[in-house]
Amino acid sequence: MKVTIAAKKLNISQSFTDYAEKKLGAKLDRFFPDEAEAKVTLAERRDLIILELTVIYNGIIYRAEQTAKDKNDALDVTIERIIRQIIKQKTKVEKKLRANAFDGLAPEKEETEYEVIREKKFRLRPMSVDEAILQMNLLDHKFFMFKNVETGAVNVVYKRDEGNYAVLVPED
Repeated sequence: MKVTIAAKKLNISQSFTDYAEKKLGAKLDRFFPDEAEAKVTLAERRDLIILELTVIYNGIIYRAEQTAKDKNDALDVTIERIIRQIIKQKTKVEKKLRANAFDGLAPEKEETEYEVIREKKFRLRPMSVDEAILQMNLLDHKFFMFKNVETGAVNVVYKRDEGNYAVLVPED
């Protein structure tokens, strides 16, 4: 597995890099072959470490985030969350993972079907990102889909846990 570690306004020690590579290899190599990419992003906020782990393999993105005082603890929790995500979605992802990835794992209740309880149709209005955020807040929604007036593409804005906003933009 290819491991990339990045930090925002934070120094990363070689011991953490070694720990992360060893831990990711030990825990996730059973699911992913060498072509998989793992990205660990660290940031610090108010004496806490925010660690985000993203694993990309075979067109699927697995992501977990944890806030903790110690970056090693945060890494351990995010790895376990990724494993739980994989086990929970076993039947949907097992064809995209390593053969025999689930051998010897304790069975966990897995989601076999998703229940769609509602379908909502609406018109996409061209608007700026700021207008979309305003509209989302006025509707008290967690996300809002709109047609970006600048690009013409369909985008989604959402509010992140930290309180700031993000925009999902499709790649060509």
